[in-house]
Amino acid sequence: MIYLIVQPTIWGLPRASCRLGGTAVQLFQYSKAAPAISSNHISKTSVSSSKKKQFSPSASVKPATVLPVNSVPLTPPIVEITVPVIGKDNGTSSKPKKSTERDQNAWREYAPAKQSDLTGLYLKLSKIRLTSLVVLTTMGGYAVASAPFDPATFLMASVGTGLTSCAANAINQYLEVPFDSQMSRTRNRVLVQGQLSPLHAVSFAAVSATLGVSALYFGCNPLTAALGASNLVLYTMIYTPMKRVSILNTWVGSVVGAMPPLMGWAACTGHLEPAAWIMAGLLYAWQFPHFNALSWNLRPDYSRAGYRMMSVTNPGLCRRVALRYTGAIIALSCAAPWLDLTNVWFAIESAPLNGYFAYLAYQFYKKSDSSSSRKLFRFSLIHLPALMLLLLVNKKKWFLGNKEELKEVKKPGLLDVEISNVPKLLGAGNVLAATPNDLPPGAQAVVS
Repeated sequence: MIYLIVQPTIWGLPRASCRLGGTAVQLFQYSKAAPAISSNHISKTSVSSSKKKQFSPSASVKPATVLPVNSVPLTPPIVEITVPVIGKDNGTSSKPKKSTERDQNAWREYAPAKQSDLTGLYLKLSKIRLTSLVVLTTMGGYAVASAPFDPATFLMASVGTGLTSCAANAINQYLEVPFDSQMSRTRNRVLVQGQLSPLHAVSFAAVSATLGVSALYFGCNPLTAALGASNLVLYTMIYTPMKRVSILNTWVGSVVGAMPPLMGWAACTGHLEPAAWIMAGLLYAWQFPHFNALSWNLRPDYSRAGYRMMSVTNPGLCRRVALRYTGAIIALSCAAPWLDLTNVWFAIESAPLNGYFAYLAYQFYKKSDSSSSRKLFRFSLIHLPALMLLLLVNKKKWFLGNKEELKEVKKPGLLDVEISNVPKLLGAGNVLAATPNDLPPGAQAVVS
């Protein structure tokens, strides 16, 4: 609000001033005192204004010429005129906003959600589609691992990984509210819109993280729990803030994406073998063509929010890296049979899939347009599940028993590592078959 105040001066000349908050700006003086303001006594004042007729306290003001009059003390009444202006009441003016414009840099006022809406809001806070992909890769790591399938451990690994992923995504959204509000892709998230309070989101993340890591520890083993907890810390405390600091955030984020198959493998076997790192390597390499293609069409959003992505700071590197890591996927697929993860058919059957993926990455590298980036991104969503399916179908070691049965039939002469390589024969009771290569020196095959 602007207050127009008329008051006497020491020379007896009334003056009018504009008081904006605690700052008074002299606008004009007039020649004769009057009990009220008259337009005949007010000289014109030059006040700069914008095209939208906005008042600015810093505008150039030229006082009117003062006419000589007798120095007679006057005490005219103070006339206060309230004039509405665009701006805040504390004296600062701001540019008028369009009706569709919003304050994108502040938390919105929290409107309590209905009980029936909480489930949907929790799913959005958890980024349920991303969490589902994380759980699927964990299941793939468990299924491909060289150990018997245990339904209870498989279930706990899936639930624990899912809850840990929900916690990580909730914390990520909590930390990025000021930046998500500036991006078209993320400005409708639940925290940006004020559909859930910050305390609500943090509490949900804390409960999910506690339950998730506990499920991995007590339902699987300490190694799986350690991998899950470290991935949670890596995503929320290193990757999330690094997005605004360095393009290396993409490499760190790829490590986060490569961890779930390791968690599945560790949940199944209790340890990590060289073959497990093939799966992790495939997931790590897949992240680059997938994310670089996604970020290519989001460059204006990332730039506006201040994120340092390859697609923004170094577009050429973004395209080269996407192509480079499709080549790494081909190499790792060929190495899988060599490390006894799959049979040789996996390398043959995955060649067309990986070859077309590399072709799309090359098109993206050469054309660097929206169309080629979209094609690469969309095919990446098909490529990963198809590759995981081929891994499972061509798995080299299959086990038809379970862990408890194997423990019961162990013999003193057989090593724990080697007993897992001895399959249980169907329809023959507790009969184990072994070749001389499966036995340590000096041991004999045992039939029970």
